[in-house]
Amino acid sequence: MTENDTLHPKSFIGRSRSCEDVVPMTIMQRLASTLDISVLKTECSRRSDIGSCRSNDQQRFFSYNERKTVKTIVIFGIAALLAGCSVYSPDAGHEVVLIEKPWLFGHGGVDDESVKPGRTFTAFTTEGVDVYMQPQKYETEMHDTMTSDGVPISFHAIVVLQVADSVALIKNFGPNWYQNNLEEQFKTMVRQAVRKRGMNETAISTTALDAIDAEIRDSLIAFIKEKGLPVRLITMTVGRANPPDAIKNQRIETATQEQRIQTEQQIKLAENQRKAAEEARAAADNAYRQAIGLSPEQYVQLKRIEMELKVCADGKCTFIENAGAVPTFNVK
Repeated sequence: MTENDTLHPKSFIGRSRSCEDVVPMTIMQRLASTLDISVLKTECSRRSDIGSCRSNDQQRFFSYNERKTVKTIVIFGIAALLAGCSVYSPDAGHEVVLIEKPWLFGHGGVDDESVKPGRTFTAFTTEGVDVYMQPQKYETEMHDTMTSDGVPISFHAIVVLQVADSVALIKNFGPNWYQNNLEEQFKTMVRQAVRKRGMNETAISTTALDAIDAEIRDSLIAFIKEKGLPVRLITMTVGRANPPDAIKNQRIETATQEQRIQTEQQIKLAENQRKAAEEARAAADNAYRQAIGLSPEQYVQLKRIEMELKVCADGKCTFIENAGAVPTFNVK
């Protein structure tokens, strides 16, 4: 038998030889390559006949398939477990509160420990609530808030709160803790504080706004403590008071009229001062005329001469004096 001969199973019947005596090495290597068994030559050399060699090859082939099947089952099992998990990875400044909701065993509930920034795997029946742990601003528009004089004004109130314990917050007050516990109470506090003061005081005086802020801040801190909310009040302000548009227009018109009155008063005051100045100068001129013994006509002539001297100080002017003479011919 040469290396190019084909190995047939019937050639092994009734013969007792070693694998190396019957099957050339090249054919053995082809069998090993076909069955994906690299150690066929070594194992066959330890057997006494071809039948035992083939039996060993079949056992190794089945062993290889079994290992492959086990690996496939393990891989699919791991994939199924991962597919049945929930993944939570809160960012910096956030925490996730886990709420267990098992289908079969256990009573579930809120976990005592929250998930910090990172990544956590949980059962797919477990829900997570994201809680922002940094100071957070809540804005409230308050329209038609009545003052003590019955004028409705509006506010843009702002409160900044920070969560201190995310687990206690979600467990006792739920995800909508601000809307359900603080929002309406905060509005009520603003209304009560504004109702004690008038519109002009609230809209203009910064002192009144500071007093309103302080009153609401103290009331809000006391309410949070009494309610047991695990949050901290960082800052609070009611902002600027905005009266209705009709009141604004009237105030603008009133301010315009007041400014006009002040302008006229200033003009009158200036004219009175000018009149007093002119009268004082006239009295001074008359006293001077009387002191030098001139008649009013002579004093006027004196003033005219002084004016001419002032205008023609360089001596290049020529004046024609009439001295009050009546002309002989009419000038047409």
